[in-house]
Amino acid sequence: MDQLDKISGQDTEPSNGQHRQTTLARKRPTAVLSQEERERQRQVAEARKKYGRGRPVRLNQVKDKKLKSALRRIENKYQDAVLGAKDAEILLENQSGFLQPESALERTYKVRQEDISEAVSVQQAKKSFELKLDLGPYCANYTRNGKQLLLAGQKGHIATCDWRSGKPGCELNLNETVRDAKWLHNDQYFAVAQKKHVYIYDAAGVEIHVLRKYVETSHLEFLPYHFLLAGVENSGFLRYTDTSTGQIVAEHPTRKGPPTALAQNPYNAILHVGHQNGTVSLWSPNSTDPLIKIQANTGAVRSIAMDRSGHYMLTGGQDSRLKLWDIRALKEVHSYSTRQPATSISISDRGLAAVVSGTSTTIWKDLLTTGNSSQPGKVQSPYLNYHSSLGTQVKPNTVGFCPFEDILGVAHSSGFTSLIVPGAGEANYDALEVNPYETRTQRREAEVKSLLTKLQPETIALDPNFIGSLDVRSAEQRAREKDLDAPSREEEKMAMLKERNRARGKNSALRRHLRKKGGKNIIDEKRVRMEQMRHEKSEREKERITGEKMELGPALARIFYTSMNTEA
Repeated sequence: MDQLDKISGQDTEPSNGQHRQTTLARKRPTAVLSQEERERQRQVAEARKKYGRGRPVRLNQVKDKKLKSALRRIENKYQDAVLGAKDAEILLENQSGFLQPESALERTYKVRQEDISEAVSVQQAKKSFELKLDLGPYCANYTRNGKQLLLAGQKGHIATCDWRSGKPGCELNLNETVRDAKWLHNDQYFAVAQKKHVYIYDAAGVEIHVLRKYVETSHLEFLPYHFLLAGVENSGFLRYTDTSTGQIVAEHPTRKGPPTALAQNPYNAILHVGHQNGTVSLWSPNSTDPLIKIQANTGAVRSIAMDRSGHYMLTGGQDSRLKLWDIRALKEVHSYSTRQPATSISISDRGLAAVVSGTSTTIWKDLLTTGNSSQPGKVQSPYLNYHSSLGTQVKPNTVGFCPFEDILGVAHSSGFTSLIVPGAGEANYDALEVNPYETRTQRREAEVKSLLTKLQPETIALDPNFIGSLDVRSAEQRAREKDLDAPSREEEKMAMLKERNRARGKNSALRRHLRKKGGKNIIDEKRVRMEQMRHEKSEREKERITGEKMELGPALARIFYTSMNTEA
């Protein structure tokens, strides 16, 4: 308008209506999204909710054009990967099924194992078996792919087997107390916490290494992505060992006495240690102090378990209470009562929880799943219940769900029992991550790949997403936080203020301190000259005494110096 007025030679100002039209022309209305674009945004939101890697980068806040274009390309790659993972769900053909009651009065926990074995296929029914062993009580552990089973008796009996085919592996009689046993990164090595130290064996049962710094270890845990073997001792020390190098990574005293439980969080590799005073402490190899302390129970914590997402924790205490905790908010969600203290807890891939209480094993469903609310609802009745057919004298020791199978392994005082639990295992597995049907060649390739992609212990933290985030701190602030002895800014300000207001007289605090210390940390010319004169005087005194000894002789010199010391 102004240019047109200048050209025409008119100096008229635009009216209010013309101002309004110009403003409307500048502020264009937001374009209405089409049906395809809305559907696209909905798919991206659903895919990011399930497969996303955190919040996207806000590109409008980046000023550097080169960095902005690089971040835009990375975000596009992430979005394509997330959408590809969402589209691949159509290939997941298998579905997990649970026991469904036919009427409101029917209860699933009344269904027996014999009834389940008759209803399932013949191949699945063969996976339910019972082993009678004499050197119990036993503890059991499955490999990450669920292919191999490790049994360890407290009296020294160790056995491995391919439990699906019934093919035995190795068998050892150590003739000493065994407290715990764990598989390492695959089925070729396992660790055994024996009476004195922790020993490493291969698949043939040959001892290949001994960890002598682990003294009277009571609980073991293996972190597969970091190749760390963690053990907590009766003395309260928690130790981390890198199994790929054999070096001790960290040693931390818990200062809580003998531990009562140990479990790892599969989400962030944080270890949860239960203590006799009812607390659960969270540990990382990067901190000498516990990251978090939770007063979980009023009595000693007997068992701990975490779900696969790492959001919820189940604790069983000596006070006969089973408590569900939200680790993100560090608060108690629900509390259940048990007839006897829960001595062992295991959580399956699908969220079923198996709890050992006395002589019974109870499986709970929907204990960790959230409904319409943000927190799980309280479950009124269990999903399944099991009592050993060998009698009430058989007491379960440990329980553990087999990965990718509807199987629960119960190790007890008389051997081992494999139970069928419908809906416990993950029906669709990622063969590139963990393959339950891997061959020997695939196992070797997976071992090499896991070693190349091994995570460092420094990456273990409560929030593992900090690895991909930007550090916005300044160089001075990072150096200050790295130097633990450096004073903070508040301390520096107080010191400067104190130095400014300090009295300058002879009787100041610094001068009194220096006089008391004798000036040990100050070297000046006067002090050096005094010390030199003192040294010369002592040398002359020594020469005089030596000359008098030679003149008087040894006998008279002894009498002379004795009389001089008496007079003095």
